[in-house]
Amino acid sequence: MGKMIDGTWHAGKVTEDSSGGSFKRQDAGFRDMIAADDAPDRDGRRTHPAARDRYHLYVSYACPWAHRTLIVRALKGLENLLPVSVVDPEMLENGWTFDTRHGGTGDPLYGSRFLHELYARARPDYTGKVTVPVLWDRKRETIVSNESAEIIRMLNHAFDDLGAAPGDFYPEALRAEIDAINDPVYDHVNNGVYKAGFATTQAAYEAAVDPLFATLDELEQRLASREWLVGDRITEADIRLFTTLVRFDAVYHGHFKCNRRRIQDYPALEAFLERLLAIPEIAATVHLDHIKTHYYASHRDLNPFGIVPVGPDLPWAGLVASA
Repeated sequence: MGKMIDGTWHAGKVTEDSSGGSFKRQDAGFRDMIAADDAPDRDGRRTHPAARDRYHLYVSYACPWAHRTLIVRALKGLENLLPVSVVDPEMLENGWTFDTRHGGTGDPLYGSRFLHELYARARPDYTGKVTVPVLWDRKRETIVSNESAEIIRMLNHAFDDLGAAPGDFYPEALRAEIDAINDPVYDHVNNGVYKAGFATTQAAYEAAVDPLFATLDELEQRLASREWLVGDRITEADIRLFTTLVRFDAVYHGHFKCNRRRIQDYPALEAFLERLLAIPEIAATVHLDHIKTHYYASHRDLNPFGIVPVGPDLPWAGLVASA
């Protein structure tokens, strides 16, 4: 038993939320950690030791939350330590699937048809949202985490002693400033586009759109005089903003009615976006075909016929893996 709500498939019996037309994102259901050592439980959470040939990452190229993990995996050079499987971009009544018609890879570990089968393997009585990314422990046959914000911090450091590339995207000296940027970016931008897109009342929609563009205006001012959001090099804050910006003009501007301005209308934000796309490891993680197919073909409540638009023309489309 399961149900699709606001673009997310939920396992088990679902109780409708009375939220006055506003989109409410549920918390992730799995919050274990990978640690560089074999430490016992830490901060009340079970730890899994870093190891070769043990973990597997399930993602969607379309999902901005999963995209974060792909970027950090690429920048840290973890391709040989952390294999990836990709779900089909089209998500309908059974949630994410392992169909291969539109560029998905299938599930090489268990041959699952649907992502919710993997959740049931990890926890047979699980009732909650079924989302990507999923960081899977092959030895324990369970989900380590499905919280992207925590997965990227694990990938940032947990595999350093096993041959990960150098680089720290959450340096201790900048953590307070990174956190201070992440909070409004998450609430008003990353999640703000969803709050606008899935609003079911005019008031809820406007309550999301206004802070979204106010925050983009502030970010434009911040980036007018600097290359990166925090410090003098790329950090987690840049990666978390990037995955929304790269989808904005192609999807959120029209499909989610976030159409006050495009990112192309913000010179500093557009330059920031293209600066990140000039990094080959990042550009290779962007699959516009998956992104457009997922949003326009999956959200039939917003786009009943599933028609995927041919545009828009994007100035940076030639830089990415698949447009």
